[in-house]
This record gives sequence, C-alpha cells and structure tokens, in this order.
Amino acid sequence: MPSILERVGQTIRRHNLIPQGGRVIAAVSGGSDSVALLHLLERLSGPDTFKLVGLVHLNHQLRERLSDEDEEFCRKLASRLEQPIHVERVDIRSRANTWQTSIENAARTARLDFFRRVAVEVGVDRVAVGHTRDDQAETFLLRVIRGAGTRGLSSIYPRFDLIVRPLLDLTRAELRVFLANEEISYREDESNKDVTIPRNRIRHELIPYLRDHLSAGIVDVLAREASIARDDADWLDSAANISAQSIISLEGENLHVDVKGLVRLPDAIKNRVVLAAMRRVAGRGFIGYDHVDTFMRIVKHEIAKASFPGHNAVRVSDEIVLSPRTHRLSESDDWLSWGDDLPVPGVVKLIEAGIEISAASVNRASIADLSALRSCGEQVFVDATKLKGALMVRNRRPGDVFQPLGLHGHKKLQDFFVDRKIGRDQRHLVPIVVDERNRIIWVAGHTIENDFRVTEDTVSVIVLSMKELGESA
Repeated sequence: MPSILERVGQTIRRHNLIPQGGRVIAAVSGGSDSVALLHLLERLSGPDTFKLVGLVHLNHQLRERLSDEDEEFCRKLASRLEQPIHVERVDIRSRANTWQTSIENAARTARLDFFRRVAVEVGVDRVAVGHTRDDQAETFLLRVIRGAGTRGLSSIYPRFDLIVRPLLDLTRAELRVFLANEEISYREDESNKDVTIPRNRIRHELIPYLRDHLSAGIVDVLAREASIARDDADWLDSAANISAQSIISLEGENLHVDVKGLVRLPDAIKNRVVLAAMRRVAGRGFIGYDHVDTFMRIVKHEIAKASFPGHNAVRVSDEIVLSPRTHRLSESDDWLSWGDDLPVPGVVKLIEAGIEISAASVNRASIADLSALRSCGEQVFVDATKLKGALMVRNRRPGDVFQPLGLHGHKKLQDFFVDRKIGRDQRHLVPIVVDERNRIIWVAGHTIENDFRVTEDTVSVIVLSMKELGESA
C-alpha cells in the first residue's frame, strides 16, 4: 500500500494541483490537518516536483490568548523548518459586525482574501489548504440537507482558482496517525467542538451516528459520491452545451427549439437544455425547474403556449419559439446562460455554479477605516451611489468588457479569464454582478469594476458576498 506521502503526491499529479517546478505556500492554522499538510509538502518539495516557499497564517483574534498562542506556534514551526511565514492579525468579530455577516463567513472570506494577497506579493502559483476526505463528506451532507443539485453536491473541488487541496484523498484520522508516528505536535481548537455550528454538528453527531449504525465507511462513501456528482455535473453540462448547438437556433430576438431533437435527449440533458434556453430569453426574470415542467407540457401537446418570466413560448409546428418581452438577445456560443435578480438586501442561489451570492447595505458612517473594505476576493464593498437600478447575477455574455480595479483602461472579460488562468470549462460558472445598464460591477471571487470602488467621498456602501452552496454561514 502506498505511503501517506506517496498518496499526497498521487493526488497532486492526478488533479494537476501544482505545476511542475511551481511555487506553493501552505496555509497553516496550527491544527492537525494543516500541520500535516505543511510537513508533507515540505517532504515532497524538490527540483523534480515543486518548491514550498513558506507558510501563511491568519490570526482571527477570536480566542484571545489562545489565538495568539496559535500564531506563536506557527511562527516557531516555520522557524524549525527554516521557512518564511506571513502572518496577518484580523479582528474577525468586528469585521462580521461591519459586514453584517456571520463570524464563520467573515473568517472564511478574510482568509481567502489574505491568501490571495500573499500569493501576489510572494509570487506563488498555488496556496495549499488542509481540507481532507472528512471535510468533503461533511460538505456533501451539508448540501444534501440544504437542497443542492448535482453541481452543488460536487462539494469541495481539488482546485479552485489558486487554492489547492492536496489532502482530499486522506482522512483526518490518517493524518493524526502520521503526526503521532512522526512525533509532530499540533494545536487543538476548542471551537471545532461547538455543535451549534452546522458543520460541527454533522462532524460530531451525524457522521458518528451514520458510521455506528449504517456504514463504518460512511466518510469514504460520501466523498466518493461527491466525486461522482462532480464528474456527472461536468459531463452533463458539456453534453447539454453540445446538444443545444443542434437543437436551439437564434433568429433575431427569438429562440427556436427543435422539438423532435429535444425529445430524443435523455431527461437530464433535456432539462438542462430547456432551462438554459429559457434563461437565455428571460432576461432578468427567474427561471426554475417548475417553468421547465410547464415548457414540457408544450412539448407534449398538452398546451399550445405559455407565459414565463420575461418571455413567452408558443408551439409552431415542430418548433417552440421563445420570444423575449423586454430583453434583447445577443449572439453567444455558450447556451448554458443563466441569470437571476439580486435584491438588496437579499440572496440568490445559483445552482448552475454551486454558488450563493448575497447583497446588503452597510452604514458608511460606521466604517472608520477604509482599508478594511476589500475590493477583491469572496466579499467586496462597492459604492452604492454609482449603481443604476436593480442588480442581477449572471454568467458571462459575448462582448463583456470592464475595467478591473487598478487597471488603466478596459479589458475584455474573456481576456481577464485567460489572465486569471480560469479554464474554458469553468468560465460560464463564474458569477458576474451587473446593474440595469448591464455594467459589470463584480467578477465574483476576483475583482470589482474600478468605477465602483469605495473612496473617501463614498456616502453609501453595498457589500457583495459569495460562498459555495452548503458552506456554513
């Protein structure tokens, strides 16, 4: 059986987590998983693999003296391994109040923002975090409970942007055995035992119950299901895109759906194609699977026409013609377009992307330090007075152009994706927040449009947040 070190190396190669000769930095909290991650990466680091170039540690200041002790532990650990360490201290409780969000969400977004900034400053290709097979299983259950579809059940991806997870094929127990055998110390975080937090309740109550009463290997089963769901969602999206090319055609402002071609498709593909077509013409109107069911009644000759948010559908011989009422179509080679209204305050769940986007107003007078307001990452602040009309979250559209924060001049969104090394198969899943002028405000998870940045003259602020469906709030 391969050693734990060999298994981590296999995971890195199988998912192409770190490029050959790439530079990686390890996110270390002081807990068992991240400490094991650091030691494993340090041993794998070399001229034929990749180069470990240091540690990052965020002191959340939530546990007072204990948080400071975690920081000191990580500093000493870095010193023993002769690795540089990058530390930032953030009052997460205060930020949660300012951002009007939970402590857990504020901590998560602060960490990701810090990791990305360090990655730019140090010049690294990847930031490695210590999520394990247990984390994958817990996330899967969270999303089942909260009602995610196939894309949401994909749970934790081995790589998202520059964040990589080399330990996803190992359990927490295996890592602790490794640490014990190597006589490597780590710190325990008592807050992980707080079962009022949904993830902790799943970890300490639900999974042990399932393990004891239903399946001893429940963690492996759930992690495998997440992997299967991820593969299925990727394939279904790809198959739906291919099928749509021959079934859907654009004539002026109308979409024409070939009924004979549609009915030959498997239901899973058929539903995705119909949903994508309807969302394409609906403009800002919300389209869900209940609308798809009504559309299928037209396909089955049960009704001849129907009215949907933003558009009408009518059967004409062997075609169903979708006509927008208020939205003008544009050419696109990506038929899996989607978009939903984003109220302020409010939340929109984007099942296609496995993402939840929220918006809330913030009292500008309560913000003394503008440096605390971020413009990149998974939570950003924008100048509300610069927005026009209602907000919408959608995916990319042909011709999208914006001025990324700090850049002189505008850039095509397509070129921005290429610069950020976002794969072609993932670009249609990146949420884009726009106003009623269709001006890009935020490329979620990346950066805002320069014109919407918060300045000293800003009088009204909106905070936009993104998290994966099922992630604890």
